[in-house]
Amino acid sequence: MFGADSQIKQRLEDLEKHLLAENPLLVSAVEEFKKLDRVGYRMGLLARDQSYATQIPWWPLISVLGTFSAGKSTFINHYLNSSLQETGTQAVDDKFTVICYSAEQQARVLPGISLEADPRFPFYNMADVLEEVAPGASDRINTYMQMKTCPDIKSKGRIFIDSPGFDADDQRTETLKITDYIIDLSDLVLIFFDARHPEPGAMRDTLKHLVADKIYQKNADKFVYILNQIDAAVREDNPEDVIASWQRALAAEGLTAGKFYTIYNPDAAVVIEDDVVRERFEQKRDTDLNAINDRIEQMNIDRVYRIIGALDKTAREIEDEKLPKLISMISDWRRTVLSLDVFVLVVSGVIVGVSMMMDSFIADIFSSFFNWMSESTGKQLTGILVLYLLFLGIHFTSRNFAIKRQLKKLMAGKYSDEFKVTLKRAFVKNTLFFRSIFRPQVVGWGFFSKRTINKVKNQADLFIQKLNDQYARPSGDTDLETEGETQKKVLATAISADVA
Repeated sequence: MFGADSQIKQRLEDLEKHLLAENPLLVSAVEEFKKLDRVGYRMGLLARDQSYATQIPWWPLISVLGTFSAGKSTFINHYLNSSLQETGTQAVDDKFTVICYSAEQQARVLPGISLEADPRFPFYNMADVLEEVAPGASDRINTYMQMKTCPDIKSKGRIFIDSPGFDADDQRTETLKITDYIIDLSDLVLIFFDARHPEPGAMRDTLKHLVADKIYQKNADKFVYILNQIDAAVREDNPEDVIASWQRALAAEGLTAGKFYTIYNPDAAVVIEDDVVRERFEQKRDTDLNAINDRIEQMNIDRVYRIIGALDKTAREIEDEKLPKLISMISDWRRTVLSLDVFVLVVSGVIVGVSMMMDSFIADIFSSFFNWMSESTGKQLTGILVLYLLFLGIHFTSRNFAIKRQLKKLMAGKYSDEFKVTLKRAFVKNTLFFRSIFRPQVVGWGFFSKRTINKVKNQADLFIQKLNDQYARPSGDTDLETEGETQKKVLATAISADVA
């Protein structure tokens, strides 16, 4: 991949090796991302040590969030048939725990640097994220994150993230920052609440961060809200009131639709002596647990669609969002520079003209300068050079002022941080000192870049069609070749009938 940093090349090669045995279609997707990278390098939208392929997670990410003692770790242990996570009524783990599959039968605990320094994981360079929140926090990556390996087959091909609770954290700011980062990467977010604490109003801040701030995201359907340990409500006179109380609390934060489940761990359930009540609770629990498990299993399919969707989205963002904004910025910059140049020249001309008409010290200086220039050709050339350098100084001062003005407007705009950073890089590349203001074309954008973007978009559509062919057969046939042969036979029969 021309122009890419050697480290990013190696990272993409490693990614392709991992994907080759799992899903060849995704290997082809990596190749398409590389094509977008070349466009990004030419336009200045990407740094040489970056790739669009590394800005998305390639494995399904399932985040498990919630308050302390809400049963997050218990749920993970039960799902994975393992005792990976410590459980208890108090805070037992104040780190984000990333759980992934290992062929070894013995589960291992690895420090946070195992995630931060491995480009195959979506937490590569997490230290940079921490540094934005708390200067110096990047040196303490092991205090925020850890990785645990799991031999259970259910963990294969996906990554689980168990978070610390939100309501008793000494490093709350950092925790929330990492949480937001993980939520953006996740394919599925399970948010747990504890039915044993039936006063959701006491956790208003947590509800706001996990509900009110998330429901208006474009991918809000990936959030699943779970009232856990509902078996404790069997002791209440009316357990339905507990559920209704939580539903009202969620509704107060704006969640009036979406998935809301009530479950409890069958291995640590409260003894329910009434057979009728126990059967009712167990039926509801099993129904909701099966629904949650189905959502988790669906992630392997959704993840492939998500990656292809990200490929298409990246191509369209370059052409439909970043390019127009870049053109607009360059156009405004050019107009500002020309206006300043004309303004300065006019003002300078007026000052010179007025000074020459007046008997003043300034007039004497200009008269002496022009008289000196008229003495010889050599002095004329020198004088012209002086005036030209003076104009260049004014011009480049105008350019720098206009650049800063455009960047200030960009940073004040309502854009994502990624959008601002990439546009800033590309704009600076288009306004380097050797770039003439009379060249409005965007650096790196032309026939070949446009053709590449169109090819990538078309290829993304073909990828989606191939995925659909794996799961959908409108004709009912199980083989596309069979479907094609059937169509040929039908057509041949029709032709024969017409001939007859």
